[in-house]
Amino acid sequence: MKKKLIIIGGGFAGLNIAKTLSNVDNFEITLVDKVNYNFFPPLLYQVATGFLESSSISYPFRKMFSNSKNIHFWLGELININTTENKVTLSNGELDYDYLVIATGTTTNYFGMENVKRHAIGMKTLEEALNMRNVLLQRIEAAAISKNSEEQEQLMTIVVAGGGPTGVELSGMFAEMSKDIIRKEYPELEHLTTSKIYLVDGSNTLLGPMSIQSQQYTLEAIKELGVVVKLNTQVVDFDGETITFKDQSTIKCKNLIWAAGVTAMRFNGLPEESYGRANRLIVDEFNKIKGTNNIYAVGDTAYMDSDKNFPNGHPQVAQVAMQQGKNLAKNLLNITSNRTQKEFNYFDKGSMAIIGRSKAVVDLPKPKFHFKGTLAWLAWLFVHLMSLSTPRNKVNTFYHWAIAYFTKNSSLRMIIRPNNKI
Repeated sequence: MKKKLIIIGGGFAGLNIAKTLSNVDNFEITLVDKVNYNFFPPLLYQVATGFLESSSISYPFRKMFSNSKNIHFWLGELININTTENKVTLSNGELDYDYLVIATGTTTNYFGMENVKRHAIGMKTLEEALNMRNVLLQRIEAAAISKNSEEQEQLMTIVVAGGGPTGVELSGMFAEMSKDIIRKEYPELEHLTTSKIYLVDGSNTLLGPMSIQSQQYTLEAIKELGVVVKLNTQVVDFDGETITFKDQSTIKCKNLIWAAGVTAMRFNGLPEESYGRANRLIVDEFNKIKGTNNIYAVGDTAYMDSDKNFPNGHPQVAQVAMQQGKNLAKNLLNITSNRTQKEFNYFDKGSMAIIGRSKAVVDLPKPKFHFKGTLAWLAWLFVHLMSLSTPRNKVNTFYHWAIAYFTKNSSLRMIIRPNNKI
């Protein structure tokens, strides 16, 4: 009999499980997600800044698996797990399973700051990226017609919280847009000289996990673009008009972009002992969740300390999710075929971050090597282009990148706000 496999979450990890087991007779698979498409998170910031269409980095699940006879898609959210009866309760139904995989990724962590959560602009989902695009465009338009110089400055000042790749990429993009686009298209704002792009982080460096060479180059390059970098600086409050930091200093600003932290999600039905740091699910070397028999976790939501090269758990990056997804899929096949399972060992392919036009950094672990500038920028473009889900996504993205490179501009800055009525 076919085994019923339920995958909760269609990100990098969940998608790789489904693709690996597509049309495999051993399994009847249901992929559950709260949206009906897969998207590519590393390029969200380009959707948010109007350099890519949302369709360039996303693709519908049903279209993706239209030729997979054993994969079904269910649009819904996980509410409860009944480990005794092997059932999951979704927001719109109930399903039985033989094997359950949690691949829900992470959500934004506001560290208990309700005002920040209420007023800041998130950058975790495609909806949030489109919301950011609309909000920022609306505020620029408001600044263009305002007669109050102080209000204009507040509307045009942007603070990006979080010095990781997302924060660096966003602040670099905003700085370049300010020079190449805003000055040309908004003559009403030519007089505005005090507006700034700030990049703040609570640590003493940008791109913490990367090499010292990458950190130093990034700091210098981002400052050259005109970004004001504030390290050892923590946001503690934001009322929508003023950002307050831990040292009680403030910045008058309406635009706080929150890229400062993530946390995994909790689900009813799993034992408390299954959760570790930042709500990540503790798993063994085969990604099985502690305290369960047939439930697994992969990707950002999984915490595995059995890999000797990563005793504090794996980094929450795409490559880990993809590799864990493929390994788990093969192990599930091994279980149903009475073969030995293979322990997961992460193969680190390196890390990279883009700063701006022809500026990026790349760290390779084996052999240990660092490079920067135009070559690193081209490597970043190639890797991210090849990582997109479909040929259509690749072609679409390459086209928009080519236009943006030669014109230093884009034509995707439309304010479109659906009214959410069915």
